[in-house]
Amino acid sequence: MIELKTPDEIKAMRPAGKFVGDILKNLRESTHPGTNLLEIDDYVRRRIEERKGAVSCYVDYAPDFGTGPFAHYICASVNDAVLHGVPYDYTLKNGDLLSLDLAITVDGWVGDSAISFIVGEQKDPEDLRLIKTTVDALRAGISQAVPGNRLGDVSAAIGDVAHEQGYTVNLEFGGHGVGHIMHGDPHVANDGKAHHGYKLRSGLVIAIEPWFLRTTDEIVQDQRDGWTLRSADGSRGAHTEHTIAITDDGPIILTRRDEDDAAIPDNAR
Repeated sequence: MIELKTPDEIKAMRPAGKFVGDILKNLRESTHPGTNLLEIDDYVRRRIEERKGAVSCYVDYAPDFGTGPFAHYICASVNDAVLHGVPYDYTLKNGDLLSLDLAITVDGWVGDSAISFIVGEQKDPEDLRLIKTTVDALRAGISQAVPGNRLGDVSAAIGDVAHEQGYTVNLEFGGHGVGHIMHGDPHVANDGKAHHGYKLRSGLVIAIEPWFLRTTDEIVQDQRDGWTLRSADGSRGAHTEHTIAITDDGPIILTRRDEDDAAIPDNAR
């Protein structure tokens, strides 16, 4: 069921969004070659435990697309992994492409966001183009998230950016409604038909999350952990996400990361 939030409820969602955004910004600044994925997970655990009213959305989460309860505080996907990456004993190397996806509840409301970046100074231009495409697609999708538009306008805007850069789009996983739970209605596909689908209304809060792979749109589940989704051909992936509220005054980016954020269109605030 699709739920619309009141202005006061959107205001109440801001602390969760800010908390998630701040953690991701700090992780981007502090992650370097030599950082272990388990250190990242432990940092998030400590931040949650230190914050009154904060609860992980991931620990013990057991949807039908995973194998058993998730046992970590953040999704960390490296190189050919793009979604639902399980942190493990891996030390990041110069040039690794790291995607971090984080969802936390604060005082009963969820914030959900993701970033991708290159670890260290060795930056493959194709990796940078892939990451930039997810950022540009997110910006395009957010710009269409206004009352009166259709959900398909958001999806089509995302897909258009991907196709313009030569990427294909997987439709198995995408964005979603956000509120008291992490994954709610509606589903927000990363490609679609403009002027089709649910009519957007003020008060709708959704996570928009473009993710693309360099040379395929097919994914496989890592059988070792039962969660991590990897490209079927071993090519690298990137993922960028924000939780946004649709309002009469334009989209509100609840998980914005201030100066670290390049995915805010002109009509957002």
